[in-house]
Amino acid sequence: MKVKISIICCVLFGILSTQAQDKKWTLRECVEYALENNITIKQSALNLEAAEIDKSDAIGALLPSFNANAGNTWSSGLSPDPITGTNRTATFRNSSYGVGVGITLFDGLRNLKQLQRAKINRLLNQYNLGKSKDDIALFIANSYLQVLLNKESLKVIEKQHDITLEQLKRTKDLVDAGVLPQGDLLEIEATSADELTRIVQAENAVLIARVGLAQTLLIKDYEKFDIAEQEYLVPESSILNKSIEEIRSSAREARYEVQIAEQNKLIAEKDLEIAKGAYYPTLSGSFNYGTREVGTNTFDVIGIDPVTPFDPIGTVEGTGDTVFSLIPNPVLQEAGPTPFIEQLYTNDGISYGLSLNVPIFNGFSTRNAVKRNKINVKRTAFQLEQAELDLDSNVYQAYVDAKGSAEAYEASLVAVKAQERAYEYAKDRYDVGRTNAFDFSQSKFRLENAQSNEVQAKFDYIFKIKVLELFFGIKLADIKL
Repeated sequence: MKVKISIICCVLFGILSTQAQDKKWTLRECVEYALENNITIKQSALNLEAAEIDKSDAIGALLPSFNANAGNTWSSGLSPDPITGTNRTATFRNSSYGVGVGITLFDGLRNLKQLQRAKINRLLNQYNLGKSKDDIALFIANSYLQVLLNKESLKVIEKQHDITLEQLKRTKDLVDAGVLPQGDLLEIEATSADELTRIVQAENAVLIARVGLAQTLLIKDYEKFDIAEQEYLVPESSILNKSIEEIRSSAREARYEVQIAEQNKLIAEKDLEIAKGAYYPTLSGSFNYGTREVGTNTFDVIGIDPVTPFDPIGTVEGTGDTVFSLIPNPVLQEAGPTPFIEQLYTNDGISYGLSLNVPIFNGFSTRNAVKRNKINVKRTAFQLEQAELDLDSNVYQAYVDAKGSAEAYEASLVAVKAQERAYEYAKDRYDVGRTNAFDFSQSKFRLENAQSNEVQAKFDYIFKIKVLELFFGIKLADIKL
């Protein structure tokens, strides 16, 4: 029974392994996988997490600080009694406990500006993450379409080679029958050999593009990676029916390049406000509560010294009479320390106050910081203007490229139909011996070129339409091919 179970497990594992190896990746799967695993996107996500922490720091800076402290010390020798304040030779243990609250009441609104800056920085990192995702998705789409293009080009050559092999067999029969000269057979054989060479080159191009896409996706077993074999039709899109102004207006709202530049400018403006805040005084408040406890014995008064009840403090001039202190000398009896809780209640106290720090001169550091931030504000304003100009230029270029690729694709379809008719005509003439093998091969070669150009124009059109749609705000995650 155990053997049967082991065999079944092995068979299932083999089936699953085979299925994993035979997986064909669709464009959507490639894009989604890249968005989850790409290192650049992960780094952008970490930057967003760090921005969240910075925002939390800025919020915390507006709140009061609360701290607790505790300490315990021992002193030996002639030391002041922590309770009576008199010096005596002994070993004292002194413990203290306290809590304190501090708050910045005014600092030129710098803490508030820091919070505003942190919120802007968080939004900036969100835009950076979105831009990274768009860039990676577009790059993956381009790489995927390149694999498709190379595969379709390979199919065109293989299809033409199949026709050549059929024609080679027919020509050989006609040459053997004496209908066609030997030169026609040699011409067809040369064409077949040339096609085999181009098939090998096309296969290498497919392999290189396929491996490149797998490595971009960070797939380790890239040699077994392949994309889905299915018919990819030219998608219907109404994007070219829109005006360039509509696309440009939508791009300014949808694209991250301008939004990132806008947030950078806002951050620079906040940095300038924070730097100006250093001109203002800083007002802080504090409140502290503390208590202490001493671990030494106390002394109880049990009477007056019978031998020397009062200490002499001097004599009367003239009579010589001794003058005694009015304070009697007590007789002390050592007792244990005061109870811990009682000492905490007895020895507690509070302190509170305000602290004002007025900046007068700090070596021009504040003034220079303000100047540097003013320069940075101007710099980011120029960067925003440049980003808007670049976006307008890129939208216009994408629009022109998309229209041009659409026209090129339509022209390639017409060219293929024309070359197909020309090829059929040349084939009919060759079959009845009214044209030679060279002219027939040239006709077939022109058809192959037309078909290859049609495939290239098709995928070029698909990619450029998707780029234009991306500017319009249609995400690559919504790609339908």
